[in-house]
Amino acid sequence: MRKATYTDKKLVSDILVSAFSSLEGNNSINFVVKQDKKKLLRMKILMNYLFEKAIRFGEVYISEDNTACILLKFPHRERFTFKTIVLDIHLAFRCIGVERISGVLKRQRVANRNYPKEKHIRPLIMGIQKEAKGNGHSARLILQVKNKFKGSQLPVILDAASEQNVAMYQKLGFTIIQKEESLGFPIYFLRLN
Repeated sequence: MRKATYTDKKLVSDILVSAFSSLEGNNSINFVVKQDKKKLLRMKILMNYLFEKAIRFGEVYISEDNTACILLKFPHRERFTFKTIVLDIHLAFRCIGVERISGVLKRQRVANRNYPKEKHIRPLIMGIQKEAKGNGHSARLILQVKNKFKGSQLPVILDAASEQNVAMYQKLGFTIIQKEESLGFPIYFLRLN
C-alpha cells in the first residue's frame, strides 16, 4: 500500500464510485446520496468530499495495483475552516439534496453519539474496484493499517452497515462496541485496540 497525495484524488474517487455504484437497498452510501438520475455524479461528489476530509485531517492509502483504497481521518485533528464549510455546503446541495439534509444530520448525530471523544483513527471509507472484488484487498488494507498503527496508542474505530463487512472486521480483531438501528438499517460500531 502506498500513501496517496492530492494528485491521486481522481483515482481514489473512481475506485470508490466503482465499488459502491451498484449498491442497492438501505445502507450508508444510499442514505447520503440522493437517488435520482444523477446518482453517479452525486456519488462522485461524495467520494471527492471524503477524499478532501481524509487528505486534510488524516491519510489516504492506495493498494499497489491501484484497485483499492482506504481513507482514514484523525478526528482530533479536524477543524472548521472556510474550505471545509464550502465543502459541506457543496455536499449538501449537490449530493444530498436539501430535502434529505435532516436525515443525513440525524445519521451524523448517531455517529457522534457512538464515536468516542478520545483521540482515535477513523476509517471513513474503503473500496475496491468492482472488477477486483474477491481478491482479499479489503482484508489486506485493514491489516496494513492495523500494522502501520500498531505502535500507536490510538484505537481504530469504524462503522459498518454490512453484516459481511462486520464479520470480516471481527476476524481481523475488531469488536462490536455498539449497534444502532434508529435509521432503518443497522450500523455497527467496531473498535480495535
